[in-house]
Amino acid sequence: MDQEERIALFLDYENLALGARDNLGGMAFDLRPIADALAERGRVVVRRAYADWSFFDEDRRMLTRSHVELIEMPQRMGTSRKNAADIKMAVDALVLAFEREYISTFAICTGDSDFTPLVHKLRELNKRVIGVGVEKSTSALLPPACDEFLYYDRLEGVDIPSTRTRRGRPTRTAAPDEQHLEHEPEPQPAAEEPAHDVDTLAVLVAQTVAGLQGSSGGAVTASTLKRTVLRKDPTFTESDYGFRTFGELLRHLAERNVVELAEGPAKGDPEVTLPEHGDREEAFSLLRSVVVDAAGGHGAVALSGLKNQLRRVQPDFSEKKLGYRSFLQFCRAAATNGAVDLRWDPEADDYLLTVPS
Repeated sequence: MDQEERIALFLDYENLALGARDNLGGMAFDLRPIADALAERGRVVVRRAYADWSFFDEDRRMLTRSHVELIEMPQRMGTSRKNAADIKMAVDALVLAFEREYISTFAICTGDSDFTPLVHKLRELNKRVIGVGVEKSTSALLPPACDEFLYYDRLEGVDIPSTRTRRGRPTRTAAPDEQHLEHEPEPQPAAEEPAHDVDTLAVLVAQTVAGLQGSSGGAVTASTLKRTVLRKDPTFTESDYGFRTFGELLRHLAERNVVELAEGPAKGDPEVTLPEHGDREEAFSLLRSVVVDAAGGHGAVALSGLKNQLRRVQPDFSEKKLGYRSFLQFCRAAATNGAVDLRWDPEADDYLLTVPS
């Protein structure tokens, strides 16, 4: 129990309810998907929602059944009423942060960028912050400020009343003059799009593992890797890529030889490393052969443009999948491995690669 996260839930209710209505096909906001997502992350010990409840009479019953404390903001005109609710919510969150040390996580449910300073202050006070907002009504400034950000429309249990894409976003409704074409088959990019997404994911994971190995020098566990990925992209969730758990995602990447998994210090938390051989050795050999061909058996090849030459031979080549941040870093590793020689040439103003004799 002591290891359990204690979560305080704060709802900028007008922002969420209107965001759902205006951007998700007129649907009514439902707290349950948020409550379920937070239950997977810890124990919610405080639940507060802020609004002028005369505008949300039906919603009051739903929130009361979920044991949410309703904070009434007296009706005022326009912006002043909204600002009053925002200020009240921010003040209450900070007071709770100081008075309840056992609360480790704050769930700030809004898409309003005005709450960004609150998020920064809570993190300064060593509190973890999970943001939640409707995607199309969430400011681009807010998610990067949080430790983790959940888009409401992507949560399990949110059924948007319109055709949805794989990642849970509403598709465009056909205009009246287009509807006569609906019988014609449409292009099917879905097979390519998931593959592209997983490739992007492989790059992110490989880069993160490489960075952690380089900075800490110790073992990288799956839990550490997940926390670090969330620091890079607070909106990350493995379900966007079709995986139920982060462990399932890692097993998939291990099958593709992007990472290797071994027993970690705790059950269910494996150690994650990058393959030392296999794909890297093949990539070094590819680089060497391309340098040989480009140099015509003698002379040097400039680094500039060399990556494109590799991709002519192997179109899916990416140094980032192998854990390297740049093509130059990859070439340096190949030189350390002995596959090529690499040197800076001031006259060419470029790195030159040759094959060791």
